[in-house]
Amino acid sequence: MTTVDRARAANLSRPVLFTVGAILVLAACGLGALIFYRQDPFAIDEAWNTLLFDSDIPLLLGFSQVMNFLGAGWFSILVVPITVALVLILLKRPWSAAFFLVAQAASAGAVQVLKHLFGRARPEEIIVISDFGSYPSGHVANAATLATVAFILFPRLVVGIVGAVYIVLMAISRTAVHAHWLTDTIGGALIGVGVVLIVAGIFAPLLVRERPGARASLRPESTAPQ
Repeated sequence: MTTVDRARAANLSRPVLFTVGAILVLAACGLGALIFYRQDPFAIDEAWNTLLFDSDIPLLLGFSQVMNFLGAGWFSILVVPITVALVLILLKRPWSAAFFLVAQAASAGAVQVLKHLFGRARPEEIIVISDFGSYPSGHVANAATLATVAFILFPRLVVGIVGAVYIVLMAISRTAVHAHWLTDTIGGALIGVGVVLIVAGIFAPLLVRERPGARASLRPESTAPQ
């Protein structure tokens, strides 16, 4: 596939990225609206929260505390973005670095908008310090953002599997410390993936040109005799 073909493929995929991303974001908004008008937690929320509270597994709680640190605060806001961006720049993929930073900022912004829009109360059993608004989970949204960006930039099965596992583990950890209801984590995953897909639609042609195969195919074309 030539560089031109790759660019065309990227342009063709943009409507799909925008459409799927918008559907996921709208689904998150719809779930939030349902939660807002319902007020009371869903039966599955209460059942899951009670199950984890009654289980009281020390190992799970310790793991969840670690995930609580990794998913927010200075580590998530400063260390992860700067490190990932620098690595991508060193790999000569500056547009990929820009894509990651914009996607993460947009995802975090969308989470805060929904938190203040719906203002859902957190479970009473919460054992960690958290900000305002239970829906959606910012930790899970951040995990979904990282996982989706990683898969878009490095589309390999193993990357997708590791990313999916990371999202699930983050979701479990947030409910284990009772910082969120189960549906909060679903909303966070929807927002994280949806926002990244929308941003990917914007950056798609630039990301395709930065892939090693695209750069390699550019050299013969640029030196070919006229």
